[in-house]
Amino acid sequence: QVQLTESGGGLVQAGGSLRLSCAASGPPFSRYAMAWFRQAPGKHREFVVAISWRGGSPYYGDFAEGRFTIFRDNAKNTVYLSMNSLKPEDTAVYYCAAMPPWSDYGLESVTAYKYWGQGTQVTVSS
Repeated sequence: QVQLTESGGGLVQAGGSLRLSCAASGPPFSRYAMAWFRQAPGKHREFVVAISWRGGSPYYGDFAEGRFTIFRDNAKNTVYLSMNSLKPEDTAVYYCAAMPPWSDYGLESVTAYKYWGQGTQVTVSS
């Protein structure tokens, strides 16, 4: 099974940028739809953005489009999340997730994802 490891979180001032990485190990990376979710204290896990194993246009959560960008590099078994114009309300633990192989139904749904990383903390100060 695929294993996911996030990195790149940290503390940033409002208006700043961060790039998160999620490295995958195990079966060929190209067969997985990948997504980023986030969870703030006391809140449900929230969909950020996803990209199908087919490639194509990413699918963004409402708050993410225009500020966040997902990119997958199948050659490096890595998916990235670039975040710009960060706001204090973006503070959360960010999780990388993968669907079962060859699936891309319900990209925005937490329950559609089978594999999860351990998360990386992003803190945006005002």
